Amino acid sequence: MIQKIVVLGAGTMGNGIAHTFAQGKFEVSLVDISDKALEKGIKTIEANLDRMIQKGTISEEDKKSTLANITTYTTYNEVAKEADLIVEAATENIELKLKIFKELDELAKSEAILASNTSSISITKIASVTNRPEKVIGMHFMNPVPIMKLVEVIRGYATNDATTRIIFELSEKLGKNPVEVNDYPGFIANRILLPMINEAIYSLYEGVAGVSEIDTVMKLGMAHPMGPLQLADFIGLDVCLSILNVMYDGFKNPKYAPCPLLVNMVTAKKLGIKSEEGFYDYSESKKAEKVSKQFLHKIKT
Repeated sequence: MIQKIVVLGAGTMGNGIAHTFAQGKFEVSLVDISDKALEKGIKTIEANLDRMIQKGTISEEDKKSTLANITTYTTYNEVAKEADLIVEAATENIELKLKIFKELDELAKSEAILASNTSSISITKIASVTNRPEKVIGMHFMNPVPIMKLVEVIRGYATNDATTRIIFELSEKLGKNPVEVNDYPGFIANRILLPMINEAIYSLYEGVAGVSEIDTVMKLGMAHPMGPLQLADFIGLDVCLSILNVMYDGFKNPKYAPCPLLVNMVTAKKLGIKSEEGFYDYSESKKAEKVSKQFLHKIKT
């Protein structure tokens, strides 16, 4: 029975995963390397819970109980020993993930399941550094985790039916819709999504249309809630580049080669929302919003 869960990483995905499990009444240990990162993660969870209260989807008591289910740590050495499930949501770096899973395998009890929220890195490769490959699986949540219903459940080459079944049942308890996918570069979500984003970037690079024009065509013409360039900013251009490189390396197919414009933007640290500039300039929009609010406040007073 899964009850005690460790989430590694308090960033965008990690705090969302911790939030979702805690709201589902699981005991959650949220781990990151610094108190500052953990404080930021908890503040994000609190803000998201407040938004849910404002929308009437949860009560103030629900918020308190959710937060009470989360305990923070700066190391997983002890909490990993008691965990029934460990979900890794660290940076999308293969060497880091292999190091983490090797350590987790040595720390965790034999029946514990080790899961990764990786968006593209091979579960089979991750599992290969452990002595429990049958209990290693991918749980690819979508951002924002508390809202998005999909969990892409990725089976590594050795992942067994029992582990897959447990993760399916657990995902359903969280109110998610799990979908089973086999372990090939990009899985399904990103194998389809990232070439579309890359093609949108190529269209901009080749001067076919501008940023807003490309996004407007996809929103109004294809009923997408967000244009591909805006979505790339939301995901993080560095993450997009990393996933495309994984698929290009894995398939050796030129259709997955990242657009030179994307490579240049990442090199220049124009990463999207996280750096306040990508295909859109978020710093300017924030300044404009602030000025607008100040102006409205002066009118009212």
